[in-house]
Amino acid sequence: MDRFLVSATGHSLNYLPHYVAAQEGYFAEEGLAVSEVVPRPWDLVLDHIRNGNAEAALGGIWVPSMFHGRGRRLVPFAQVSNRAPLALVGRSAGTPRFDAQTLVGKTVLMKGSNGASVGIFLKMMLRENGVEPDRVNYIQDLDAGILQDCFAGGMGDYLLIDLPGALAVEAAGKGHVAAIFAIDGGDIPWSVYYTEGLAPDDTRPARFARALARGMRRVNEGDAAGMRDMLAKTFPNIDPGISVRVVEIYRAQNMWTTPRIGEASYARWQTGIADAHLTAAPIAYDTLNDGVPTLPFAARGAA
Repeated sequence: MDRFLVSATGHSLNYLPHYVAAQEGYFAEEGLAVSEVVPRPWDLVLDHIRNGNAEAALGGIWVPSMFHGRGRRLVPFAQVSNRAPLALVGRSAGTPRFDAQTLVGKTVLMKGSNGASVGIFLKMMLRENGVEPDRVNYIQDLDAGILQDCFAGGMGDYLLIDLPGALAVEAAGKGHVAAIFAIDGGDIPWSVYYTEGLAPDDTRPARFARALARGMRRVNEGDAAGMRDMLAKTFPNIDPGISVRVVEIYRAQNMWTTPRIGEASYARWQTGIADAHLTAAPIAYDTLNDGVPTLPFAARGAA
């Protein structure tokens, strides 16, 4: 059994196929002893893969992009999340639908303490929908919990957080879900696995990807309500009813498609990353990614 420790930037519902693959023994059937750690602060994942304490990091592809050509070679080899697991909470009830024009002149609270992806994504969505980001105000240098409390107390017009958190805010009567980006946000390689220093002939990433694909199939083919007990145990801080609803939404919107990082969705995200000035220009797919471990899943939906 070969060790494959994943150092993750969080413990998230959008990583569900990973947890299912571990619990169902799919990784073990590939000869992998997969385990996870979630360090604090999150950027310790970079130390873990540099020092060999972990085989892979799990998080945003903006990190390997940002470091590319700047002293470190971080190599994405698979994805788990194909959509942004975010939602926009507002103060008025209505049918959830992203409308960029409604944000003009408004203040959006969004976390900045656990990475850059949340802000990059919203500003990319604004540009794609004809609104320059500087027409919106942001409070984004604080922890999500602090911002959530401040929003409940009256700060700002919108709160951008993860979908389970948004549904909990709504259930508590502290706001209304105004947009669900798993629905409105399009395909994007939101959460990927990346390595540093693994040999090109190392078979572990390919074996990992095969097991992850089985986890995706299991989640997509099963009944979300039938996973209620597993979800409650895996995510004890989320109301089980909310977990089931989120899984239903994610499944319907192709959150979990294939371990292969999609070329079109990757190119789209690279534009957003470059527009955020983390890179000088979008990075070509094969320049950043190792596509070999996921070649069996090159066709969309092959998982």
